[in-house]
Amino acid sequence: MLLRVLDLLGVAVFAVSGALAGIGAQLDLLGILVLASVTAVGGGTIRDLLLNRYPIFWIEDPWPVFSIFAATTLTLIWVHSIAVPTNALLIADAFGLSLFAMSGARIAESRGCRAPVIVLMGTLTGAGGGVVRDLLSAKVPLILRQDIYASAAIAGIGVYLLMRAARVPTGFALAAGFVSVLGVRLTAIAFNLRLPAFALPQ
Repeated sequence: MLLRVLDLLGVAVFAVSGALAGIGAQLDLLGILVLASVTAVGGGTIRDLLLNRYPIFWIEDPWPVFSIFAATTLTLIWVHSIAVPTNALLIADAFGLSLFAMSGARIAESRGCRAPVIVLMGTLTGAGGGVVRDLLSAKVPLILRQDIYASAAIAGIGVYLLMRAARVPTGFALAAGFVSVLGVRLTAIAFNLRLPAFALPQ
C-alpha cells in the first residue's frame, strides 16, 4: 500500500513537471499530455523492466493514468489562472525525484537486491522520467548537468539504507530518505549550488 501511494504521488508530481515543460516549450495539448505522461511513468517503467517486475506498475492499475490526466488538467488551469513561479518546474521535479527515489529503493530492497543495486534502482527511478522529459524537450538532462540532482537521490537513499540497517521501521526510514532527497535538491535550487564541471585543457 505504501509503495502504491509513493508511486501515485510521484506520477502526479512528475506529470505536473512534464506538463510545465510542455507549456514552456509551447507544445499543443497533445504534446503537453505526451510529455506529462512519459515524465510521470518513465522512471517507474525503467525500474520495473530492470527488476523484471510485471505487470509494469501503470499498465494493470488505472490510477496512475487517471493521476496523469488530473495533474495535467490542473496544471493547465493553474498556468492560465495565476502567475507561475519561474522555478515551478524545478520544484515539482524535486518532489517527483524524492518520491520515486524512495519508491525505487524500497522496491529493489523488497526484491532482495544488495545496497549498490538499491541505490542504482532508486536513482534511476527518480531521475528516469526527467531524463525522458528533457530529451524530448531537446535539453541536456538535469542528471548530466552540474546540478545536484542524482547526488541528492543517492544521499537520500543512503540515509534510508542506514536507517534500515539500524532497524528503523520502513515508513520512518522512507520518510527520512524522502526529506533528505528533497532537502538537498531544494537547497541546491535555492542557493544555485552546482557540482564542478570538467573540460579538456585547450
